[in-house]
Amino acid sequence: MGNITVWPAPAKINLSLRINGRREDGYHELQTVFAILDRGDTLTIEPRSDGVINIYPDMGFPLEHNIIYKAIKLLCGISGRSLGGDIRVDKKIPMGGGLGGGSSDAATALLAFNHIFSLGLSEEDLARAGRTLGADVPVFVRGRSAFAEGVGEKLTPVVIPEKWYLVATPKNVHISTKEIFTHPDLPRSTPKMSISEIMAAPLVNDCQELVKKIYPEVATTLSWLLKYAPSGMTGTGASCFAEFSDENTAVQAYKSLPDSICGFVAKACNFSPLGQLLEKLKSPE
Repeated sequence: MGNITVWPAPAKINLSLRINGRREDGYHELQTVFAILDRGDTLTIEPRSDGVINIYPDMGFPLEHNIIYKAIKLLCGISGRSLGGDIRVDKKIPMGGGLGGGSSDAATALLAFNHIFSLGLSEEDLARAGRTLGADVPVFVRGRSAFAEGVGEKLTPVVIPEKWYLVATPKNVHISTKEIFTHPDLPRSTPKMSISEIMAAPLVNDCQELVKKIYPEVATTLSWLLKYAPSGMTGTGASCFAEFSDENTAVQAYKSLPDSICGFVAKACNFSPLGQLLEKLKSPE
């Protein structure tokens, strides 16, 4: 049908994650700061006119369960059009690591198909639709570093220092968000703070101590990172990060990673690579 295009699906880290309470519906009130990184997955898309959706490689579960497939079918329902494509996913974001890989892939699919098929949906439309796929999808749709409240749906853009991060994940450790948020020992009463207070405070993640207790590999990873720089865990794990002011120092630490830990070096960006690409595509030549 058309040209093959390549789309970034960046990773994110939570620079802070504070859990303020549990609601009657089981969801948690929280406050968090999202930093989008300049590294992540890549989606290569070749649009089809027959409405068939193929996703490669096979993820080992039914296509209908793939969040990229769900995102495209969601757009079909909203637009009333039959959208198809052959999508190849270069997966660099580890699953179950708290780096937002699935949510980012879904957001990229929403934005890419909206552009490729000229659906004309606004960022607000796509963020609202993405919320039904996952709590973090709107962050990637909007593509900006953000402060989030409520259950993660109330987003306020913030400007963060664009520092370098060594992101490290213990191998073969996959942590279920549901497992952590339903655990009886999870702290749920951290007092709310203002945006400025949270931005000025040290790195805090209310899930971190519990995850370290259940998954000693995460505790080992954090201990290793702390030898090099201020460090923390992102989301509900298992990925951790160390914060550096320059790329070279981060790379030197990366080169020393033990064999039991995989990782990458990335820079935080206030406007995501995906957002930058879309701006470029919208601009006249």
